[in-house]
Amino acid sequence: MGLSTLPDRAMSRARALIRTREPSLLIVAAVIGCLAGLAVTIMSRLAQWLHVVLFSIEPDGFLSATAMISPPWRAAATAGGGLVLGALFLLFFRRARQIVDPIEANALHGGRMSLRDSLRVALEAIISNGSGASVGLEAGYTQVGSAMASRIGQRLHLRRTDLRTVVGCGAAGAIAAAFSAPLTGAFYGFELIIGVYTVANIAPVMTASIAGFLVAQGLGAAAYTIEVPKALALHAVDYPPYLLLGVIAGFAAIAIMRLVTLAEVIFQKSRLPRAIRPAVGGAILGGLALYSPQVLGAGHGAMHLNMAEGVPAGLLATILLLKIAGVSISLGSGFRGGMFFASLFLGVIVGKLFAMAVAWIAPSAGIDPVAAAIVGMSALGVGIVGGPLTMTFLALEATGDLAITGIVLAASILSAITVREFFGYSFSTWRLHLRGETIRSAIDVGWLRGLTVGRMMRTDVRSVLATMPVSAFRSLFPLGSTQRVVVTDTDGRYAGIILVAEIHSTPSEDVDDTIQSFCRQPDKMLFPNMSAQTAAKVFDEAESEELVVVDDASSRHVIGLLTEAHLFRRYAEELDKARRSLAGES
Repeated sequence: MGLSTLPDRAMSRARALIRTREPSLLIVAAVIGCLAGLAVTIMSRLAQWLHVVLFSIEPDGFLSATAMISPPWRAAATAGGGLVLGALFLLFFRRARQIVDPIEANALHGGRMSLRDSLRVALEAIISNGSGASVGLEAGYTQVGSAMASRIGQRLHLRRTDLRTVVGCGAAGAIAAAFSAPLTGAFYGFELIIGVYTVANIAPVMTASIAGFLVAQGLGAAAYTIEVPKALALHAVDYPPYLLLGVIAGFAAIAIMRLVTLAEVIFQKSRLPRAIRPAVGGAILGGLALYSPQVLGAGHGAMHLNMAEGVPAGLLATILLLKIAGVSISLGSGFRGGMFFASLFLGVIVGKLFAMAVAWIAPSAGIDPVAAAIVGMSALGVGIVGGPLTMTFLALEATGDLAITGIVLAASILSAITVREFFGYSFSTWRLHLRGETIRSAIDVGWLRGLTVGRMMRTDVRSVLATMPVSAFRSLFPLGSTQRVVVTDTDGRYAGIILVAEIHSTPSEDVDDTIQSFCRQPDKMLFPNMSAQTAAKVFDEAESEELVVVDDASSRHVIGLLTEAHLFRRYAEELDKARRSLAGES
């Protein structure tokens, strides 16, 4: 064998090992985690370098913690970043396609992502955050980490379930590196990217998370650490006000997500060219930053300022409104980034304002402002990002306090329930919903999308013309020959379905000359690209056991038939197959 075959043989051997030996997948997960940690380090340093150059802050300083933008012309950096993003949009315009994020990849595409598209997302996130836009780098971190994992998994030809797991490994390693929190990273992968926690995926995801954390720490990445200024003393009797805070945070999360969408709609209806919108949004954001630099960036420095210092309620409320406006304008105008850390920052302010309100209404309640800030941070983060356990472990790793961890978990669950009941989406799945997708988590439903009407229908369709006389129809289809007959018009367009028993039970003197009047469901039909779920809804509306399949809504040429019984049988078979696959992971 020649040297040229060595890579192929090595790849084939690696695939065999991964399929048969679980420790081999752990090695792959560790490599993915290391790559994610390296990517986080590079991206965070590039963004920080831009902060230093554009805003003249200290190399180890935080943009949102600066007292003022000096000289004021530096606030124009946000508009400049918008111009660069606009130029990138024009550069990629002709090759633009919808970029698949990790949640969508695992839900619909079996973990398949484009590394090239993801690197573009990372570049745009660096430019956005680096120029001061009110967004975080987390979306870029997880996009690149997951895409590198997906590329490795595809090269190894991993099974669908394993490929989805390694995508979760990439995201887990990235978040662990970004927050110096391996448990947070792991449960981010479980809850948000994979969508399920099993015995089989805990080892690789935890391995990747720890590897990403260690690499980022070793390289000195600027992590999103959350420092608590003092020890907390909490007891079970302290739960009620914090539980109320969880519900309030859930409604606040819904309002923030709605406002971001509203800002995007306003920019779309402004008739500004797509390439100009980020510059306009950046100019507005720069104006807000002249009043308070805390609107800039993800808000890491600003969080520490508001967590540790006694800030007046009026100023806190002002910062809250400005930051919400900054996030909405940044994302609405086209800056690239996430709301992970921004939601934590906003949650801290909501929590402290809540503590001040409780102290004013009931001074004897004795609610701790720092504890309220931690609970508000986690609850609002759950409402926007999702993942109650992810945010609970973030609070645990930030505080090291098990007492507040229990309160955080309870408040986070209430926040999640509030958002699910009154809104139904996290920020990521809400954005997918606006694009026309219906997924609400990373649970794998791609197999169901592949179960289309075209795959299930039978094509041996026999039809008759609507102009056929009733007597001829009765002769051609005697009782017992069949239950239903498809009818078309003279142009071959679907005209309805006739029940053979009905046409035979009607006295001859009560019928017209043709079978046209016996046609049922002329407007109820299926299309070959319909999913099983959509087809089931059509069957339910039509109250029919069998429906025709037409090529499209305009020509309405009949190409097949599908029975409701066959639809549900195939659905049950595919669902059982998916459950067996998931059980195999365990």
